[in-house]
Amino acid sequence: MVKLRTFITVCTAVLFLVSLPGCGGKPENTVRIASIAPMTGQLAKMGEDVSRAIKLAVEEWNAKGGVLGRKIELLVEDDRADPKDAVSIANKVTAQEVVGVIGHYNSSCTIPASNIYHENNIVMITPASTNPMVTDRGYPEVFRTCGRDDQQGKVEAAFTSGALKVKNVAVLHDKTTYGQGLADEFKKNLPDSITIVLYEGITLGDKDFTAIVTRVKSLNPDLLMFGGLYAEGGLLAKQMRDQNLKCLFLSGDGVFDQEFIRIAGPAADGAYLSYSPSADRIPTAQHFITEFKKRWPEVGPYSLYAYDAANIILTAIQRAGTTDGIKVADFIHRNTFDCTIGKVAFDAKGDPVVSPYVMWVVKNGQLVQLD
Repeated sequence: MVKLRTFITVCTAVLFLVSLPGCGGKPENTVRIASIAPMTGQLAKMGEDVSRAIKLAVEEWNAKGGVLGRKIELLVEDDRADPKDAVSIANKVTAQEVVGVIGHYNSSCTIPASNIYHENNIVMITPASTNPMVTDRGYPEVFRTCGRDDQQGKVEAAFTSGALKVKNVAVLHDKTTYGQGLADEFKKNLPDSITIVLYEGITLGDKDFTAIVTRVKSLNPDLLMFGGLYAEGGLLAKQMRDQNLKCLFLSGDGVFDQEFIRIAGPAADGAYLSYSPSADRIPTAQHFITEFKKRWPEVGPYSLYAYDAANIILTAIQRAGTTDGIKVADFIHRNTFDCTIGKVAFDAKGDPVVSPYVMWVVKNGQLVQLD
């Protein structure tokens, strides 16, 4: 009798644990979505920007009754900007029965992780991964709310040859899927009249760029284009100033952040960066900006795109009347959504129909959009 009671007690405990969130089971009255981005390491600031925006969207939906009459549960996961961790996290959230993913941040993480979502019919919208291969594989469940590097590189190249009228450029990249991809697109779109005096990679995470800056200086380019992220971009700009390298500095959306200015200090002034139009000029973005700033001090570069991605997934689930990934993805492809950045519709690949890129410049420590 004692052994029977012990057996029953153990079984009851196991069943109870399995029923708990995060222990393998999912409450029947919830809908799970996941925010996946680097939450630790040098890109943690970007991960926080994204996850906070998604959290705000989920809280607003839950305050209105959730989706399909069920509460929305948000899982926040850290892929540490590492492709291997990204795949591991993708498998983890798939096992936890998520119905949508907002992420990943880095293209090098998004591309392998999206294979998992595609195999399991889970809708994924990245707010920040700009490499063309994210959507060029034709996965119907994979979308992005940001633009593409082939769009961004074309804008940067046109600005370089048109507004800046430079004659020769040096191109550096951080050897990542994003950084090298953007550098390649910039290089590909430059006219023959511009000479590329250097094309080379640096190591992600390095702090001392003295040697490469010295080499660039010896080649005397009119402009240095950097494909990479704000940590290395800020140090490059600062060390260029320290060595009195006076060429122009141009980079992309991965450098577009106040952290770049904080790292580079006064050397950030005059830097040209490609990014989307100022949210302050978009009437439809004002609700989000107001609500976000009530809780957090600074709206990040990809906060709007993450907020829109969450709302698109949840709107599609609600209006399609199902959490079935195939049907939700089909709904997203066939419809237009009211977003912070305006009306958003997707092409057959899952890219926004409208390219978002414009050029910015840093003036007196502030990011200023060029008209």
